[in-house]
Amino acid sequence: MNMLETGLLILHLLVAVAICGFVLLQHGKGADMGAAFGSGSSGSLFGAAGSANFLSRTTAILAAIFFASSLGLTWFATTRTAPSGVMQKGIMEKMAPKTSDVPSAPGAPSSAVPAAPPVTDAAKAPAPPAPEGSKSSEVPK
Repeated sequence: MNMLETGLLILHLLVAVAICGFVLLQHGKGADMGAAFGSGSSGSLFGAAGSANFLSRTTAILAAIFFASSLGLTWFATTRTAPSGVMQKGIMEKMAPKTSDVPSAPGAPSSAVPAAPPVTDAAKAPAPPAPEGSKSSEVPK
């Protein structure tokens, strides 16, 4: 990872934590019902209208930064020249044994594809005719 990608990843994580904090600080929409009937105070640190505007605008800005850093990290991940780590390209082909390395079962043909069974004269013979007293188009009642 280069230095720019590392910095972008750190920014991404910090913005994610900040979004969580700002969302938890915001005043819920259903919380005003309790204050209307006298069971709570409607005042807050930033004022009645100012807190919603400040917190919601800050959350929106942080969300935009989060999306931009997500796109940047995606671009860095897709433009790497050589894949590394667990997600290597063609890992299954490298790990699969060669057909010459696989031992065959005793008595099995040497080819990997099993041979088809031989066709007998019974398989070629036509079906026997139907009995004379029954017709195939009649349905029993």
